[in-house]
Amino acid sequence: QVQLVESGGGLVQAGGSLSLSCAASGSGFSLRRYAMAWFRQPPGKEREFVAVTSRRTGRMFVSDSVKGRFTIFRDNAKNTVTLQMNKMKTGDTAVYYCAMAAGIRQSQLRHESGYGYWGLGTQVAVSS
Repeated sequence: QVQLVESGGGLVQAGGSLSLSCAASGSGFSLRRYAMAWFRQPPGKEREFVAVTSRRTGRMFVSDSVKGRFTIFRDNAKNTVTLQMNKMKTGDTAVYYCAMAAGIRQSQLRHESGYGYWGLGTQVAVSS
């Protein structure tokens, strides 16, 4: 049974920074086999893609709304994925979810339907 646990959420002022971490665990688990992503769900809105790091190349893709501000990186040795959020805006307020996928196609990396494992989420609030 694979588990994803997010941490690092909280309240931050606009312009500030926050770092979210996702720890993956399970019997015989190895993070290098999976694409790892962050999604978020703003209040009253649907869940949306934020960032992903692919399994094979470790290449990073981010949404246009966070480009230049957010970075995702993985540590396969520690089975962790981090979302570094800088220059935060009030529009970044959301519940942030870590997600994991095995065997996902490149074209599906930004789509939540491609991910079979999810954390419970961590709340991020950005004040003006």
